Amino acid sequence: MKNIFKKIIVKIITWQAKLVLKKYKPKIIAITGSVGKTSTKDAIFVILSKFKNVRKSEKSFNSEVGLPLTILGCHNGWSNPIIWLENIILGFGLILFKQSYPEYLILEVGVGKPGDIKNNVAPWLAPDIVIITRFPDKPVHVEFFENAEKIIEEKSALAYALKPNGILILNHDDEKVYAVHSKANRKTVSFGFNNNATYHATYPSYLNTTEDGVLKTKGISFKLEHDGHTFPVILPNMIAMHSVNITLAAITCAGELGCDLLSSISYISEYTNPPSRLSLIEGMNDSMIIDDTYNSSPVAAEAAIDALSEMKGKRKIAVLGDMLELGKYTEEEHYSLGKKVSNVIDMLIVVGPRAKFIAPGALDNGFKKKELFIFDTSETASKFLIGVIEKGDLILIKGSQGVRLERTVVAIMAHKELSSKLVCRQEKEWQNR
Repeated sequence: MKNIFKKIIVKIITWQAKLVLKKYKPKIIAITGSVGKTSTKDAIFVILSKFKNVRKSEKSFNSEVGLPLTILGCHNGWSNPIIWLENIILGFGLILFKQSYPEYLILEVGVGKPGDIKNNVAPWLAPDIVIITRFPDKPVHVEFFENAEKIIEEKSALAYALKPNGILILNHDDEKVYAVHSKANRKTVSFGFNNNATYHATYPSYLNTTEDGVLKTKGISFKLEHDGHTFPVILPNMIAMHSVNITLAAITCAGELGCDLLSSISYISEYTNPPSRLSLIEGMNDSMIIDDTYNSSPVAAEAAIDALSEMKGKRKIAVLGDMLELGKYTEEEHYSLGKKVSNVIDMLIVVGPRAKFIAPGALDNGFKKKELFIFDTSETASKFLIGVIEKGDLILIKGSQGVRLERTVVAIMAHKELSSKLVCRQEKEWQNR
């Protein structure tokens, strides 16, 4: 009965969303990829909201429900039929009566199963701009797809749905992403460290500072080269070098829409990562937490470890949980992650039944067994961490949603009263799960 109710709701709000788009004709910026969709969406919003009347997908509204909800400007009703009824009434209000509506919609378009884009989104969305962040080098969601190539094919369908005069914005550093331009037959601009990128980044570096005798990382910077000019870009709230591509995508999008480049660079310095996506949080005992607990995959986990390896801290600790939806690759990918992290950290904590495969990967690569700790749940890992954290520690916490490692972040953060603003899944719906 619940599934039937959901299908009916999805059909109604999708039909309403189509009519709303037809009536108000907003410009649509659609973002897809396997890493960085939400961060890119939010970074674009930071800039464009200074120039235009803009609406973005809330949180990670990227499903068959989330897209029409964003277009209608409604909240997720979850299992509450009254809220869904209110949403439907609001949708009809938009259709029947002329109301104020955004000039631009910034929509995150994700994939969970075959057909999510090709069959459910591409036939009706018709974006003005499509941005592709990065495709997986390693499998993601392979429990639902045959291989990574099938995922790439599904996500690429969004580019082929572009309006004839639309703009395709591609990550030039990812060969699979940039290859999409040859099939899309649309105006293409690119961003990245690649020398041929339209918006080209050079000289990335970390901004380090010393506090109470401890060297800490407090941001990154790079130079942007575009159209024969070079501009310095400062990102005081970012801690991962792959964030350069996130901000480049946002600057590129703004630039192609005619926004002043210098102003866009100034505005992007205000950008802060969404909660629990490589967010830097003050921890107990004057430690620092890299909170990346929103979700995990082999690509995202390696990116987080790369950030940890470059950042400064007295002692580096990694708390790594299960990576879900890897199917037959589960053991192999967790083992590989253990090998990668072993050369970066001083202490390793693994959490969950799948994450246990991280341990042999680390040990086989020379990691000390006495610095390895294995736990079944985030609660037990939290209790252990509370007793071992020291001043100046830098702690990466990363895992898929099902492991609930955000609970560990809350347990060891210095200012728990800020958890609802800084950490993911703090809503009542999640707290009761």
